[in-house]
Amino acid sequence: MRAGGARQNAGVPAFSIDSPDDPRIGDYRALTDVELRTKWEPPNGLFIAEGELVIQRALRAGYRMRSALVDVKRVDQLTGLPPDAPLYTAPAPVLESITGFHVHRGILGSFHRRTLPTLPELLASSRRLAVLEGLNTHTNLGALFRSAAALGFDAVVLSPTCADPLYRRAVRVSMGEVFAIPYAKSDDWPATLAAIKAAGFTLLAMTPAPDAVDLRRLTTPQRERPALLLGAEGPGLTRAALAASDVRVAIPMHNDVDSLNVATAAAVAFYELGR
Repeated sequence: MRAGGARQNAGVPAFSIDSPDDPRIGDYRALTDVELRTKWEPPNGLFIAEGELVIQRALRAGYRMRSALVDVKRVDQLTGLPPDAPLYTAPAPVLESITGFHVHRGILGSFHRRTLPTLPELLASSRRLAVLEGLNTHTNLGALFRSAAALGFDAVVLSPTCADPLYRRAVRVSMGEVFAIPYAKSDDWPATLAAIKAAGFTLLAMTPAPDAVDLRRLTTPQRERPALLLGAEGPGLTRAALAASDVRVAIPMHNDVDSLNVATAAAVAFYELGR
């Protein structure tokens, strides 16, 4: 292993890596192994961002970079990285050996996580909420955060069984919008739903059930402080969550389609509730 001499790139020294076993790039190993990353990233207070745009959004949101790992061919294209975070470079085959996939965006960043807001803090500062139960698909979660940011929702509440919004795939699909939307994770489910209602929100449960109200027919008071409750793809909301809701709501369907992908349904509902 060559330690690598430092060379300047926009004021940031770059250190070359030629072995996937180099201890300096441990943050980036086996990025496709979800179970391993789940055990490694949150307990160690870090997450991985992929691509220059997403990295810049993380920096603008105030997340502190630990280090960056970049394809050696792309290093001279980078700008705006913090000077106190090590910049490591490697040829594409070494990058793939480290991460487990072809890093086609050319750059990865390791960041420190921040302390999440408490549920009372989140409720006090929000008017529109997305409340997620058991949403454990990272692509759906990332897409939902992107829609929430684009369509005027203020915050997200996650049940204990939801996926990590800062997992690399969720961050990538959201195009970094997970950094724009504050979120809190419940440790007392479904009691958290009662706390949301007590804070003045109307809990709207998305369901294809026959007794659900057309979203477009909600009253003005029901739209005033909506908390849109969405369940996992497939099983949907649990009986306990449905029982805790104020109103069951649905998007009207045509051509015998019974439901939409949860991220798509969320985007439609966010738009309607934000009108």
